[in-house]
Amino acid sequence: MKILLLGKNGQLGWELQRSLAPLGELLALDRHSRDWCGDLNNLQDLAETVQMLRPDVIVNAAAHTAVDKAESEPGLARTINALAPGVLAQEAQKLGAWLVHYSTDYVFDGSGSRPWAETDTPAPLNVYGRTKLEGEQLITAQCQRHLILRTSWVYAARGGNFAKTMLRLAQERERLSVIDDQFGAPTGADLLADVTAHAIRQVLERPQDAGLYHLAAQGETTWNRYAKHVISQAQQAQSAIKIVADEVAAVPTSAFPTPAQRPHNSRLDCTRLQTVFGLTLPAWQQGVDRMLAEIL
Repeated sequence: MKILLLGKNGQLGWELQRSLAPLGELLALDRHSRDWCGDLNNLQDLAETVQMLRPDVIVNAAAHTAVDKAESEPGLARTINALAPGVLAQEAQKLGAWLVHYSTDYVFDGSGSRPWAETDTPAPLNVYGRTKLEGEQLITAQCQRHLILRTSWVYAARGGNFAKTMLRLAQERERLSVIDDQFGAPTGADLLADVTAHAIRQVLERPQDAGLYHLAAQGETTWNRYAKHVISQAQQAQSAIKIVADEVAAVPTSAFPTPAQRPHNSRLDCTRLQTVFGLTLPAWQQGVDRMLAEIL
């Protein structure tokens, strides 16, 4: 089996290189790759790359994820998040290949407090969410063999993330202010990658399991409680990091105005994924603690 991975050096792409390698021949690209095109902003060369390589599975871990920046460059965000996945869907359909793609809780408006199910009606609040939703729709319309995995609050030990930012600030400031009215579940890129590999193996045997699924760690928290957990773990670990922060104040989203509006409710109902693929998703704290053990 030949697998084409796009976005190899992102947080998720890096973990996918590990999880997908045992499944077959893996060719991993990013936008700087020379021999083949991994640039989702170059639609023609992207299509030609798929045509030439003829993969059995395409895994698209590339995206325009700068949520605020997308507001000022909607054309670029749409090309990368919607039109490119559409091209991949078209080419995958021609080959009879599978397309695995990642989407986001930002396709919803964040209202209410109930976890979002796959059957709920999307209503994105910002350019990022709208372009990701369009990408989903193009894939669904054009490629029969697809897996779309919606997730939220992704982090990894590699690269920057919220936890690392909180640890840095907690060493510099005695008081931190962190948003406490946005709810979701921090989800590790390693978990996403491992579930992806499991799902690919299953759909190859059971094509009827194709479709859209929600995938996030179990439980829920807020950014404020997430920050407190991270700082508490660092203190308990007695690491070389010296925490000076003694207060993590809870503030509303309005305290930090941003170009892009954020959803308040990013909870995802992952019942369908766990049922279809026979999985039990771990609590969000488990993955975060493991990541902290690596970086502290």
